[in-house]
Amino acid sequence: MAAQVPPNSIAPFDNNVEKSSPRLKNSSTSSVIASGRLAKLNRSASLSLTIRQRRSRGSARASIADNNDQLTGESPFVVCFGEMLIDFVPTVAGLSLSEAPAFKKAPGGAPANVAVCIARLGGSSAFIGKVGDDEFGYMLADILEKNNVNNKGMRFDAGARTALAFVTLRADGEREFMFYRNPSADMLLNESELEVDLIRKAKIFHYGSISLISEPCKSAHLAAMKLAKDAGVILSYDPNLRLPLWPSEDAARAGILSIWDSADVIKISEQEIVFLTEGEDPYDDAVVRKLFHPNLKLLLVTEGSDGCRYFTKDFNGRVGGLKVEPVDTTGAGDAFVGGILSQLSCDLSMYQDEKRLREALKFANACGALTVTERGAIPALPSREAVLEALVKVVA
Repeated sequence: MAAQVPPNSIAPFDNNVEKSSPRLKNSSTSSVIASGRLAKLNRSASLSLTIRQRRSRGSARASIADNNDQLTGESPFVVCFGEMLIDFVPTVAGLSLSEAPAFKKAPGGAPANVAVCIARLGGSSAFIGKVGDDEFGYMLADILEKNNVNNKGMRFDAGARTALAFVTLRADGEREFMFYRNPSADMLLNESELEVDLIRKAKIFHYGSISLISEPCKSAHLAAMKLAKDAGVILSYDPNLRLPLWPSEDAARAGILSIWDSADVIKISEQEIVFLTEGEDPYDDAVVRKLFHPNLKLLLVTEGSDGCRYFTKDFNGRVGGLKVEPVDTTGAGDAFVGGILSQLSCDLSMYQDEKRLREALKFANACGALTVTERGAIPALPSREAVLEALVKVVA
C-alpha cells in the first residue's frame, strides 16, 4: 500500500553539513547608493524598509498582495526565521570555484527553503528575515510571493547587500561553500523589526543557528523565540552548521548549544553530531541520546540517502530513504525539515504515535531525495504530488 499522508500536509527539506571554504574577509557591502548619495553602512533601523514601505515608494514588486495582511484559511501555519540569500551553483560538478565555467543563480537560505517547501507541498508558511534593499533582495521577496509564502515579515536594509554564497559541487553532488557577507543584510535584523503577530499566530516556529552569530540579529532571534514560546508555539531547530561563518569551532559549538534546551523538535545530521559531541560516533544511539534534553519531543538525525533516525522519550527507530541519482544536495536537508514540519503541523501529537511518525518520515525522506535530483535549493523543491507519486512507485 502507498504511504498515507495527511490531506493538508506539507513536504520537508534539509541541509546536510558539509565542508566549507574559508570565510571571505572582504565584502562589496561596505557602501551603497541610497537616496541619491553614497551611504556609509548603517546599522540603524531607519535604513530598514518593510514590504509595505517598498510598495509605497513604487519600487517593490515583492509583496504577497493584500491578503498578505490576513492569515486566512485553516491549513497549519509555520513561521521560518533567519537568512535568505542567493546561491551561485556551478553548472559543472566536480570542479573548484575557480575552475567552474559558469554558475546558476538560485535562491536559498535554510529557513527560507523550509518555508517554500512547506508552501509548495500545500501548507501555510511565512518567512521572517532581512535582505538588502537591492535587486537580489527584491528577487527573493518575489520568489516567496510566487511560492505562496507570506513575506510580510521581510525587511529591506538600505545599508547592506543581500548575502551571496558560491557553492562548489563535488562529483557526488556534495557541496562546499564560500560566503559573501561581513556584514550582509540578514545579519542586521533588529528586534524592533519583528513581525510579532506572525510569530504568535504560528503553530510551529522554525529557525537555525546562523542568525545567532552576530548582533543585532542574535537578539532578534532570541526575542522571537521567547515570543513563540510564551504563545505556546512549538519550537523547531535545525542548527545547519556552517563553520566558516563562526569566529571559531568553540564559538560555533557554544552558540548552537546555547538554545538547544528550548527546542521542542530538533533535526541534526551525522556530521553535526560528531561536531557537537567532539568526535563521538554519530551512529551510536547512546551518543545521540546524550543530545536529547528533558523537554525535547522529537530528535531527528538525517543520514542522506540512507534516510533518517528518530528519537522520542518513549521510542526510537530508523526509516530508510529513497535511492536517487544525486545531482546537487543543496536544500535536501531543508526539504526533509519542510516535509516533517508540514506533517507535524497537521498533527501536533504525531511524535507520540510511532506508526504515524514513521509514515510522516517516509514523506519527509522522499522530499529530501527528490530535491537532490536538480540543481539549486528552492528550484528543486518538490510538489506534494511529486512526493506522493514517488512514494507510490517505491511501494509498487
